[in-house]
Amino acid sequence: MRKTLLFSRRNAQEILRDPVNLFFCLGFPLVLLFLFLLINRAIPESAQNTMFEVQNVTPGVAMFGTVFLSLFCGMLLAKDRNNAFLMRLFASPMRPSDFIGGYTLPMLAIGMLQTVLTFTAASFSGLPFTSHTLLALVVLIPIALMFVGIGLICGSVLQETGVGGICGALLTNLVGWLSGVWIPLDLIGGAFRTISHILPFFHAAEAAKDALSGSIPAMLPHLGIVSAYAVTCYLAAIVVFRRKMRG
Repeated sequence: MRKTLLFSRRNAQEILRDPVNLFFCLGFPLVLLFLFLLINRAIPESAQNTMFEVQNVTPGVAMFGTVFLSLFCGMLLAKDRNNAFLMRLFASPMRPSDFIGGYTLPMLAIGMLQTVLTFTAASFSGLPFTSHTLLALVVLIPIALMFVGIGLICGSVLQETGVGGICGALLTNLVGWLSGVWIPLDLIGGAFRTISHILPFFHAAEAAKDALSGSIPAMLPHLGIVSAYAVTCYLAAIVVFRRKMRG
C-alpha cells in the first residue's frame, strides 16, 4: 500500500504541475456551468424550458467534468511509457496492483475535488446543499472509475498523440453530445437517441441527476448500467496493462 500511495503522490504532482491540466480539471466545469446558467437566464419563462436550471444542469456538468480523467490518466501513462520511466519501475519490486492503484487513486481524488467545486459553485446560484448532494457525489465515483479505466486502456496501447485524439477530442465530444448534457435527447429521437441509451454517458448523467433530486428508484437502473460499464472498462484496463507489463 505504501508503494501505491508514493506512486499516487508522484502522479498527482505530475498532473497538477501543468496549468493547462489544472484549468481543464478544475476550471472548465465551472466555466461550462456558468455558461449554462447564463443561457437559462436568457430563456423566457413562457418557454417553460427547465433544462438549464441549476438543479438540472449541475449534475450533468459534474458528470461531464469527469471525462477529462481519461485524458489525464491516458496521457500520463503514455508519457511514462515513452520516456522509459515505467520500464525502470518494472524492474522494481512494485506489483501490477501498485501501478494500477497508483494511477487510479489520484484521478479519483481529482475527480471528487472537481465535483465538489462544481456543486459548491452551483450553491451560489441557488442549489441547496443537502444529503442528496452527497448521494450525487457518491454516484459520480463509478462514473469517474469508468473514465479512468478508459484512460488506462488508451495509455497502455497508444502514444500521447493517440491518447489526445481519442480521449481529448473523440471521447469528450461523444460524452457531450450523447449524454444529454448539451442538448435534450428527447427532442432528437431516432437512432441518435437509441445509441445514446446503449452507451453509458446518458445513464451517467441521469443517475447523477436522479441522485441529486432524491429519486432513488429512478436512479438505480441508470447507476446499474454505468456500474457495469465501469467494472468492464476497469477490468479490461487491468488486463491490458498487465500484458504490457509482461511484454
